Amino acid sequence: MKKLILLAALFAAIALGGFFGLRPETADQPITAGATQATDIVDVIVPDDLSELAMVGKRAFESTCITCHGENAAGKLGNGPPLVHKIYEPSHHADYAFLMAVENGVRSHHWPFWNMPPQEGFTQGDVKAIIAYVRELQRANGIN
Repeated sequence: MKKLILLAALFAAIALGGFFGLRPETADQPITAGATQATDIVDVIVPDDLSELAMVGKRAFESTCITCHGENAAGKLGNGPPLVHKIYEPSHHADYAFLMAVENGVRSHHWPFWNMPPQEGFTQGDVKAIIAYVRELQRANGIN
């Protein structure tokens, strides 16, 4: 019985820590502060040069993802979160998380937006190129 209570307490502590510890830190990156477009959520520095794979990813991103995640993945007020944000750094959202989000959709959990539905028409190669694009944008903005 003691083990069950300890296990439940541990689970509750982890869940609460995740809830409070993984929320967007608006003090570090205020929403809309310095945004370049009227609907951008964050300001994004675009690197001068993108790799060939990231260029392919940029075109794929602009075909669909831009609608919700905004130009240069800066997010779009009322539509979708910025992917150039510390919440999406590789140590928290690995590349596989992006792949699974496209394939299966994802329940909203960090931002006050609706759930992301699965995205049709993308191959795993397309998604890997989009991930390369997003990761290069993130690195240019100090998100590693």
